[in-house]
Amino acid sequence: MIVMINGAFGVGKTSVANELLQRLDGAMLFDPEEVGFMLRNIIPAEMKLEGEKTGDFQDLNMWKPLTVEVARQLRETYGKDLIVPMTIYNKDYFKTIHGGFLQVDPETYHFCLTAKKETIHERLLERGEEEGNWCFQQTDKCLAGFEDDCFEQFIPTDEIGVNEIADFICKEIGAKSIC
Repeated sequence: MIVMINGAFGVGKTSVANELLQRLDGAMLFDPEEVGFMLRNIIPAEMKLEGEKTGDFQDLNMWKPLTVEVARQLRETYGKDLIVPMTIYNKDYFKTIHGGFLQVDPETYHFCLTAKKETIHERLLERGEEEGNWCFQQTDKCLAGFEDDCFEQFIPTDEIGVNEIADFICKEIGAKSIC
C-alpha cells in the first residue's frame, strides 16, 4: 500500500505521516523531497535544461520518474507499505506520480490536507519558518492548485488535529493495524 499525504507547506503533512508511521505496522516513510535534494546536489546549474531553472526541484525532468522508481524499489526490496508526505500542486506532475504509484501498487491512496492561508502561515511560524521565506511564497500557488478535483480526497485541517486526521485516513484505507 502507498499512502500519499499531500498539501501546502505547513499544513501538517509530516506530522500526519509520522503519526501514521506509528499506527501502521511495518510501514516506512518515503519523502520525495530527498530525491529532489539529491538531484539538486548532483546537477550543476549550468547543466540544467531551460525548463528546469526554476529553483523548484520538482521541475527537474528526472524528479518524477525517479520518485516513482524509488517507491518501486522500496516496495520490491523491503515489502513495506509507504507513507509519502509531499507537496505536489502541479496537476500534471501529480498525475504522473500518482499514476506511477498506482502501477507500483494498485492500493495507492491520496489525501490532500487543506487549511486556510492564515492557518498555514501560523503553522509555518510555529515550526520556525521565517515569514516571507520560500514556504510562505508557495502558499498561494498551493491553494490555487489544490482547488482542482484531481487532488481529492480533501481533508480540511483548520479545526482538527493530527490524531483526528490520522483516524480518518486509517478508516479510509481500512487499516486494521494499530489504527
